[in-house]
Amino acid sequence: MITLISGTNRPESNSLAIAKLYANLLEQHNEPYQILDLAQLPADFIVSALYGNTGKNEQFNKLASMIADSEKFVFVVPEYNSSFPGVLKAFIDGLAYPNSFRHKKGALIGLSSGMQGSGPALSHLTDVLNYLGMHVMAMRLKLAHIEKNFDGSQLTNKLYQELLEQHVEQFLKF
Repeated sequence: MITLISGTNRPESNSLAIAKLYANLLEQHNEPYQILDLAQLPADFIVSALYGNTGKNEQFNKLASMIADSEKFVFVVPEYNSSFPGVLKAFIDGLAYPNSFRHKKGALIGLSSGMQGSGPALSHLTDVLNYLGMHVMAMRLKLAHIEKNFDGSQLTNKLYQELLEQHVEQFLKF
């Protein structure tokens, strides 16, 4: 099972929409997947599900079990202040350590309004995932100026669409 992670808790985000495009491509390859949308996190999870409250928040536990049940992950991550969203880091911090991501495989897609395409964010996230023992695919897709190249449901930039398709092909072989 492949888990696609929309790496922000912003409702109806571009990250979620790109994750859904990725899901459509996985369907074309008959690959099973699930989407983990961080917008589904309980608003109070940093106090109700972490540390002394580990295991006590059923909504958080449901999302965490999606991680435990998967061997491969695609993180679709917006750039927030030249890094990835803090909610994604807090979610990762709440997962069972050290085995949630150990010896599993991941791939990264970054979105940004600027021209870096979330490069610094993907670099930071790669460092965290490598520390946790995840093998991260070398091809990191960086979708810069996302508002100019995505209409909310489809990539309008032909190169971006081709790169997304290449990313899927490489990830399935990874």
